[in-house]
Amino acid sequence: MKNKLLLSTVLTLASVPLFMHAAAQAHQEPVFAIAIHGGAGTINKSKMTTEKRNAYETKLKQARDAGYALLADGESSQAAVIAAIQILENSPLFNAGKGAVYTFDGEHELDASIMNGKTLNAGAVSGVKTIKSPIALAEAVMEKSVHVMLSGEGAEVFAQQQGLASVENSYFDTDARYQSLLKAKKQLVEQEKTLKNFQAAHQTLGNEYKFGTVGAVALDKSGTLTAGTSTGGMTAKRFGRIGDAPIIGAGTYANNDSCAVSATGHGEYFIRYHVAADICARMQYQGISLEKAADVVINDVLVKAGGSGGIIAIDTAGNITMPFNSTGMYRASKSSNGAEFIGIFKDD
Repeated sequence: MKNKLLLSTVLTLASVPLFMHAAAQAHQEPVFAIAIHGGAGTINKSKMTTEKRNAYETKLKQARDAGYALLADGESSQAAVIAAIQILENSPLFNAGKGAVYTFDGEHELDASIMNGKTLNAGAVSGVKTIKSPIALAEAVMEKSVHVMLSGEGAEVFAQQQGLASVENSYFDTDARYQSLLKAKKQLVEQEKTLKNFQAAHQTLGNEYKFGTVGAVALDKSGTLTAGTSTGGMTAKRFGRIGDAPIIGAGTYANNDSCAVSATGHGEYFIRYHVAADICARMQYQGISLEKAADVVINDVLVKAGGSGGIIAIDTAGNITMPFNSTGMYRASKSSNGAEFIGIFKDD
């Protein structure tokens, strides 16, 4: 009898640490995190002055931390994504909103999209010229319309009905982008004389004219993923060209069963290879990690196809990956596990 009582006491005491550990886990704060990008492309390290790098990193940090602060306060991943992207849209440093590139005709045509991983609801806009925050309009399309994508004048009428801020197209003007347009048009004109074809001439433009996007992905305390992307598109684009940024599955995708992705790069390739959704599908159906899925698509599938760029992605466990196959990608991330990062080049 004494032996039985002693054994019972020992087992009870042994179970106390296990119970306490389980209780601690039950009350542990759920993980939340955010990652952002300011575009990938031909970013020349030798021309990246300390002052210029500080300017980019300061703005990336501001955007990242604004979104993270909302997540820490229990706000939704959707709110965090919108807040982060709007800071980048308002900066002339990035090809979105205020810093948007010029079309061949000297205007700005903006695209954006957003997707909620819990509901799989999405909204997108393309070719808008007078909307101060394209990502805000994409969100309005997702939440307040019966459609997924609106374009051009129709999207702007809808924006007016929703009371969103409008601006003159000249609001998006910046001298640096204008100088890039002049250089691109000069090259196009020269090449078109030789090649006798605008499309062929456009293929001769360097990647620095073809890239530029901003985006964010986030996981909130409820376990919901959101992805968003906003862009001014491609320098000297014509004929109402639309890239991957507003295309759900190409430049933006989110699904709580796998991951959330925002892409940046040569959009035509991201559309053809359905990059954002492909990464999530590989996770979901092949059972591989987020990092592995993203690496295969960006550094194998796209490279073999001749496509350049990168993505940021996050899964429901808070894992983040930000691969790119170009010379650089402006990117930053922060997680409730204490990890945070800001970088531009591969060795950062």
